[in-house]
Parts: sequence; structure tokens; C-alpha cells
Amino acid sequence: MDTMTSFSYLVSAVCFIMALKGLSSPESARHGVLYGMFGMALAIVTTLMTDTVDSIGLPLLGIALGGGVGATIAKKIDMRDLPQLMAGFHSLVGLAAVFVALAAFFNPSAYGIGEVGAIAVNSLIEMALGAAIGAITFTGSIIAFGKLQGFITGKPLTFIGQHKLNAGLGILMFLLIFAFCGTQSTFMLMVLVAVALALGVLLIMPIGGADMPVIVSMLNSYSGWAAAGIGFTLENTLLIITGALVGASGAILSYIMCKGMNRSFLNVILGGFGGDEDAANSPTAAAGDRPVKLGSADDAGFIMKNASSVVIVPGYGMAVAQAQHALREMADVLKAEGINVRYAIHPVAGRMPGHMNVLLAEANVPYDDVLELEDINRDFAQTDVAFVIGANDITNPAAKTDPQSPIYGMPILDVEKAKTVLFIKRSLGTGYAGVDNPLFFNENTMMLLGDAKTMAENIIKAME
Repeated sequence: MDTMTSFSYLVSAVCFIMALKGLSSPESARHGVLYGMFGMALAIVTTLMTDTVDSIGLPLLGIALGGGVGATIAKKIDMRDLPQLMAGFHSLVGLAAVFVALAAFFNPSAYGIGEVGAIAVNSLIEMALGAAIGAITFTGSIIAFGKLQGFITGKPLTFIGQHKLNAGLGILMFLLIFAFCGTQSTFMLMVLVAVALALGVLLIMPIGGADMPVIVSMLNSYSGWAAAGIGFTLENTLLIITGALVGASGAILSYIMCKGMNRSFLNVILGGFGGDEDAANSPTAAAGDRPVKLGSADDAGFIMKNASSVVIVPGYGMAVAQAQHALREMADVLKAEGINVRYAIHPVAGRMPGHMNVLLAEANVPYDDVLELEDINRDFAQTDVAFVIGANDITNPAAKTDPQSPIYGMPILDVEKAKTVLFIKRSLGTGYAGVDNPLFFNENTMMLLGDAKTMAENIIKAME
């Protein structure tokens, strides 16, 4: 690799690091995206100009096709579908890793790693790991996409002996890698890919809906490690660095998500919670005959106009209803009355990390008004109104009071401590974790049943 190529790759790597740094905060996220775009453009141009590329016609055609599809999807995608989009893109990264590994195996001379039947052992290890991780990422992301989109139930799908089967497939996968490296057998490689594809399905199917934010970030990490493995095969320094950055950042984010739910990463992988029989049979589930206080938009408008402080707690229901713009308008009306309005964000609210932050930013909600759980939780006891819009599991007191609940131990937003809780939800049904919420039946809770956007708009009219 010549000096100019090395320098360009270094600049690209620095841009990617700056992109990650920028994306760590809503205020700097836009600059982070620009850093990432510039770094990727520089990396592509530099790669096309290297001696290893005989012709740029086919790569440019691929870039044009992929870029065109990506641009079309980006323009048409609904903001509430971003988690599905992420899962879908992760699957493509995994599939690309598998294809590159197969290409390197069947035509090693093109990659400078030897000849057919005489490939260097280190290259065999790299392509085997890249193919295996890529295959797991591909099928795992497809299953995650199906769960998020609703094609597959969000409830954990488990069966007797599932963990033992997964462990057996994991051991078999490593044995196949050793066998493949020793024999350079096409059959061994194909079986390895098939086992990894099956393992990807079996790992994600038992994950419950409430654990999906962790799974999205975990699959992001997998895609990064798959890219890094293929980077070693291609002897591409930038791909190794970029893959390692994505893999490491995804792993760190997964840890943060697990910490936000007070769950170990291993427990999530071995069997997520959400919609299981234990939840349905827990004491909090037997609440069908308890009295509930129902209210209207007029009631909510009157209560909030007479409050001095309001904390808004958004959840996935806000995303589904696309209520973020109406919510911001409602907050503006309250602020004009001199009412202190803030937003409380739980780390696993929505279906992906930062889901609520993205939606609120789209509605131009001031960044200073948006606070994380650890910064806002202590203030609920001094808050007049906690306005919960489509958030269920992250406000469920059962996480603190019911040891039998699947979400027991998960940190929640302490909205029940507010003087009044206004709770917008379509029905009194359970949340995505399949756990009944006793907050609905508290004396200080008023349920506002209906579409979140319509309800927010009606509250605005009532206040005006």
C-alpha cells in the first residue's frame, strides 16, 4: 500500500472516529453524520484508485445501484420504521461478508492469499470467521426485522432444549472452522455457513420484544466484526479499522442498553423477556376487575394548564402514531403559559437505541429539554403532571414491586410519584413485554384512551 493510500485511509478512519463522537450527542449528531459521509466517500475513492482495482466500471455500477436503492429508501422511510431499517441494513452487511469470504475462497489468487487448495492458514481462519459471523448477522437481522415489523410475533419463541441446541451448534461451528482450515474443503465451508445461518435464527427467535433495542445494537456489533474479519482477508486496513469501530461501539451500546434494563447481556441472548406465560400469570396481570379512572382531552387540558411543571414521557406508541410534532406543539402551548416542560427519556424506550431522541429531534424539540432517566427521575416527586404518551414497560412499577415479573429489576421512570399521571394509550392492554401495568389503576392516574396523535391534538384545542 503506497503512502498516499495509507494517508487517505488514515484520514477516513479519523473521520469515522469523529462521526462516532458526534453521534454521541443530539447537538453534534448532524456534524457526526457529515464526518461519516466524508470519510466513506474518501475511502471509496481511494480504494477505486488503488492498483488492486483493474476496472472501476463494475464497482461504480454497484455503487450507483446500491446508492440509488439506499437514497430511495431513505427518502420514503417513515421515522417510526427506523429500527426495521437498521435491522435490514445489518443483514446486508452480514450477507456481504459471506459473499466476500466465498469469493476469496474460490478465487484466492485475486486477493493475493494463495491458490485454490493452497490458501494460507491465517487467511482461512479470517474468511471462516468472517463468513460465520456474517451468516449469523444475516439471519439474525432478518428475524429481528420480522419481529419489529410485526411479521413475526414479538413474544419469545422457545422450545425445550433450545439452549442446549444453540450451544451444540456453537461448538459444531468452531469444530467446522478447524476442519475447514485443515482440509480447505468446500463442503466444510458450506456446512459452516449453513450452521451459522441456522444459529442466527435460533439466537434471535427467543428474544422478546422488550429486548429488541439490545438486539439491534448487538447485531450492529456483529456486522462490524464480520466486516473486520473480511478486512483481514482482503488485507484492507481501513475495513479492519472501520469494522472494529462498529463492532466495539455496538458492543458498548449493547452493554449500556443492558445496564438500562438491569439485565446481563448473556441473559438477553439466552432468552429475552416479553409476552411469556409467567408474565401473564404474574400477580400484576390479574387486574382486569380493578377500577380505572378514564379521562378526556378536555380533562387533560384543564389539569395541565393549572400545573406548574410537566414531564413528558414518550414511548413507542408516540412513534407509531407519529405524534411527536403534536407533542411539541402541546409543549409550546404549555410553555407560553409559563409552565416548566421537560421530556424524560428511558434508555430502552422505543425499538432501537436513541429512538425517542431521533423523533423528538425531528420535531425540533430543544435538546436542553430532553433529559435521560438518571437526570430526571429524582424530579418526578416534585412534578405536577407526568404526561406518558405511548410508553408502558419503562413506567411499569412492577419492575420494582413484583419479584415474579419478567421485568423485575429493570430501572424505570418513576412517573407514579408525580401528583397526577396522564397516560395516553390505545387500550389497557399490556406493553411490548407482555406485562400488565398496575400504574393504570393508581389513584393519581388518568387514562386517556385513543390514538396518541389525535389525543395530543385534542388536548391542544382544549387548552387553547
